[in-house]
Formats: sequence, structure tokens, C-alpha cells
Amino acid sequence: MSTEQRIQSFRECYSRLQAEIGKVIVGQNEIVEGTLNAVFAGGHLLLEGVPGLGKTLLVRTLGEALDLSFNRIQFTPDLMPADILGTNLVVETPAGRREFQFQRGPIFAHLILADEINRATPKTQSALLEAMQEKQVTAGGEVRKLGEPFFVMATQNPIDQEGTYPLPEAQLDRFFFKLLVGYPNAGELTEVLDRTTGGGRAQVNRVLDRQTLLELQSLVREAPVAAHVKDYAVRLVLATHPRTETAVPIATQYLRFGSSPRGAQTLILAGKVRALAAGRFNVSFDDIQASALPALRHRLILNFEAEAEGVTTDHILAQILKETPRDAVAAAAK
Repeated sequence: MSTEQRIQSFRECYSRLQAEIGKVIVGQNEIVEGTLNAVFAGGHLLLEGVPGLGKTLLVRTLGEALDLSFNRIQFTPDLMPADILGTNLVVETPAGRREFQFQRGPIFAHLILADEINRATPKTQSALLEAMQEKQVTAGGEVRKLGEPFFVMATQNPIDQEGTYPLPEAQLDRFFFKLLVGYPNAGELTEVLDRTTGGGRAQVNRVLDRQTLLELQSLVREAPVAAHVKDYAVRLVLATHPRTETAVPIATQYLRFGSSPRGAQTLILAGKVRALAAGRFNVSFDDIQASALPALRHRLILNFEAEAEGVTTDHILAQILKETPRDAVAAAAK
């Protein structure tokens, strides 16, 4: 199959998956696109918003549209790591002997919905760290590989709500995107009521199987990125590092720590997915810029001054995007 045919196949699969999700999810186009971006890039996703905005429904609909194994984990304060990973149980063999047998937890699936992840304690949240990075689980003294592809799609409530625990920075960094789910407008809310207060329910079809998805993810990795575009992504990330030569003033003023290298990796991979979804095999500056907020907002750590003044990471990133020139020559002249 030629490169053009593979790109066309990518666009068709992307559009079909988007259409199936659209049967259930009203509006939220940016959220749906961000979710698909994470899926095709092979990354984990964090959805934040108040209850009732359809975060869980979005991930469940995605699970219905993908021909992959799917498990939902409801995070609660009393949830323990063994409830996620699994544990050794004593079982009796047909010969009458007793032995330990590992009972797999819900983490052993291709797509995991970690619902209200910040309702559990940090100890339980950290049970996902190894799975999200190495795609394996260490339990009962053995290392067990997880199947490919493997995604954690997590939802969380705003951290100022009752009974929430902030996610550890190390775990936040492992999420490809953090998407902020907002309220629907009047037209969208009316459509939600029409769909949910009647007798019918949309039928979501499976449109993408495991092997096809792995091939499309491989195509994303093959997409080239021009040196000047890659340089722009690097300069954006370096501009977030406070008290360095590359930092913009607002980063030094309001940040304790900037983005990790995973932020730059996310910018490039997300740019590739956006380009392929648009039918292009080359990543543009616009692709990088459009991915900056969801890719970096959860990788910046605010200082006390920012928290006291109510400055958000989105505000800081908007200023960084404004002050970081696309042209490397112009950047060198600053």
C-alpha cells in the first residue's frame, strides 16, 4: 500500500470513529478530537470537569466503537492497589492440594476507564504508574506484560471539590493530554435532552479492530517532522523552564517547574496525528501550536505567587505561545 493510500485509510478510520462517538456525544468537538488524538498516538488521557458533563460516557462510547477489551474501574477512597492490579489467591487443585494462583485485576485490558481517579488515595493512584509507562504490572513477585495497545482514559473532578486527592506529578506527566471539559451551550443542552429523555438509544458500531489500530499508530510514528518544526516544539518546552536562559518572563514569575521531555514528545506525536487526520504527511507549526495546551497544561507546576493570584497554566502557556517565535532566526535574535 502506498503512502497516499495509508494516509487516506487513516483519515477514513479517524472520521468513522469520530462519527460513531458523535452518535452519543453532543458537541464537545475539541474534546472528541483530543481523545482521538491520544488514541492514535498511543497515549493516555485525562479528562477533567465537574460531574455530569459526559466524561465517562465519552470513554464508554469509545470503548464500544473500538474492538478492544474494555474495563471500567470506579475509584473510591477505599479502593486498594490489589483491586486494580490483582492478587494471589489460595485455590485448591483437583488433586486436593492448595496453591497460590494469581487473580488478574481489571488493569488487564486494552482500554481502561479510570473513573473519578482523584477520588482514590495517592497510594492507589500510584498503582497505575508502572502500567502507564512500562505497560506491565509487577504483582505477586512476577512481571506480567499488558496487551497492546494499552490506554488509560481517566476522568477527574476539579481538585477543589469535596473528597478529591491531587494526582502525583509523576503520574500526571504520564498522561498524553489533559482535556478540560466545559459546560454545553443552550443548543447542545437542548440536543442532550432530546437524546436522553426519549425512548431511543443510539447504536454504536465497532469500527476499528486491534490490528488496524496498531498499524495506524505505526503510521503516526513514521510521519516525518521538518527540523524547523521540531525546533519550534523544543523551544516551546524550553520556554517553560523558569530561571533559565530560554525561559519567557511569565514562566520565571509564576512557575516552579516547567515541562518534562515528555511534553516535547507529546507535541510532536500530537502534531503528527493532526497532520494525518487532515490528509497531510508533514507536520506544520499550526499542528504544534494547536496541541500545546492539552499537551503541556498538566506538566507545569505553579509557584505560590501564581496560586495566590489565580493564574492558570493555560494563561501562562498562551503567553508562551505568543512570545515564542516560530522562526528560529527570530528566536536567536531575541
